Amino acid sequence: MQKLKVGMLLFPDLTILDFTGPYDVFVKAPCFEVIIIGESTAPLRAEGGLILQPEVAMADCPQLDIIFVPGGRGINALLTNTNVLQFLQQQAGKAKYFTSVCTGALVLAAAGLLNGYKATTHWRSLELLRMFGVETVEARVVRDGNRITGGGVTAGIDFGLVLTALVGGEEMAKMIQLQLEYSPEPPFRAGSPHTAGLPVLQKAKELTQPMLEARKKIIRQLLQDQASASVTPT
Repeated sequence: MQKLKVGMLLFPDLTILDFTGPYDVFVKAPCFEVIIIGESTAPLRAEGGLILQPEVAMADCPQLDIIFVPGGRGINALLTNTNVLQFLQQQAGKAKYFTSVCTGALVLAAAGLLNGYKATTHWRSLELLRMFGVETVEARVVRDGNRITGGGVTAGIDFGLVLTALVGGEEMAKMIQLQLEYSPEPPFRAGSPHTAGLPVLQKAKELTQPMLEARKKIIRQLLQDQASASVTPT
């Protein structure tokens, strides 16, 4: 079986589970070759301080078959990081699949890679994704053509299994799901804004409101800059 090269992007202040959920699926699947990418190969800190280290710098990255972007607080910087956005756009020319988990979808959108496609992201950031003109779907995993996006954080495992089934077959994905003993029975029904209950939902919204407003400001400026750059001088 020919392996597809999966390029998994690391960046400062990413959410660990966004990354490791799909990673633990991909490294068990014989249909994938996992490549861990960063702007450089210098160590970086994820949310909470865990130190991670990319194995390949973007400048030295081979052509990828699958582009994967996780989410986290660090995407604020990525939304206006020309090096990262240009890297994604350059890779997009020959890549087979464009994928993300959680707010990584906002980075794909900023690079123009979700134009005309349906996608999902963390429930709190669906309105941010719509700011890019993306049609959003509130779901664990959304596939639209060769764009595959996962919802918030824990949806990364679902996403990884969906992509594995697509590339390596359903039986392979099921075997990996069993190896991971992925049979979730959460202690509370609070994992969705539709089931968490109003007090919990309100507190979660209050807690994340500053982040939401900061990202809105970044996206508005980005869209304004892109619109200005697209205007042909007379």
